[in-house]
Amino acid sequence: MKLGTTLAAAAVGAVLLATTTACGSATSAADKSGSGAKSDSMPHVKANPAAIKLLPESLQKGGTITMVADLHYPPTSFLAKDNKTPVGYNVEIARLLGEELGLKVKIENVPWDNVIPGLASGRYDFTATNMSPKPERLQVLDMVTYWEAGSSLLVGKGNPDDLSIADHSVCGKKIAVMTGSTQQQEYLPKISAACEAAGEKAVDAVVLGNVEGALTQVVAHRVDGIFSDTSQLAWAAKQQPQAFELLSPQYKKEDGNNIVALGLPKNSPLTEAIHAAMQALMDSPAYKETLDRWGLGAGAISESEILR
Repeated sequence: MKLGTTLAAAAVGAVLLATTTACGSATSAADKSGSGAKSDSMPHVKANPAAIKLLPESLQKGGTITMVADLHYPPTSFLAKDNKTPVGYNVEIARLLGEELGLKVKIENVPWDNVIPGLASGRYDFTATNMSPKPERLQVLDMVTYWEAGSSLLVGKGNPDDLSIADHSVCGKKIAVMTGSTQQQEYLPKISAACEAAGEKAVDAVVLGNVEGALTQVVAHRVDGIFSDTSQLAWAAKQQPQAFELLSPQYKKEDGNNIVALGLPKNSPLTEAIHAAMQALMDSPAYKETLDRWGLGAGAISESEILR
């Protein structure tokens, strides 16, 4: 896009608008989610009797459960333009689970550091926050897997250099990574080592402070691509499809595990019902449709598990 100073300035402004966080000021699926809890464009599902039977008796005829999240992480959990309405992939998944269970879902916005303590104390019923099932979390939470986050490569529209994170095409290329990220510290060094072992140049890592800055570097043709969390890059590609392209497949870790999970209080009476509802959702078109709405289709999985 950056072919001259004027055009570059306009493009950079558009990029920064598209990646604005907390207030959700970009035009997006978030705006289409509007001011209500349910969007006309959001997929819907019918109540699932088998999952409802697994609920505590007091909830089997309806009620409200609370999903807690830090609503500052587009495109998965954030606030719409009104700075009040929760929107994003995780918000929609939570509401779809409520539909499966015949329950209303109340969304609570709290800082990330308060999510797990709030669950552990029983203040909230569950969270959908892209949380990885680490051993220390499983000491205080039940977790239900629901999608694969992962890392991806984003390039300029049309992928002019024919790059892929899955082969040696990135060898010798300038690839932006975020400072302190897993991509910078672990993944890209492994990719570079594989390049050198094959007799090619190492990846030229360009370490930047944030994704917004990296996007401007792609626009300016100062880097060839960005290697970062799939959700962040998918958001940028969704907002500016004329400028960016999210490449598939995602980067595959050696253990192949990029899974994230819903979190519930340890031994929650809702765990089995939430798991059954999640699996039913995965078996329906609404699951993939919801991922695709937020540019996250590469993270679909086919089976949900309970982890304790």
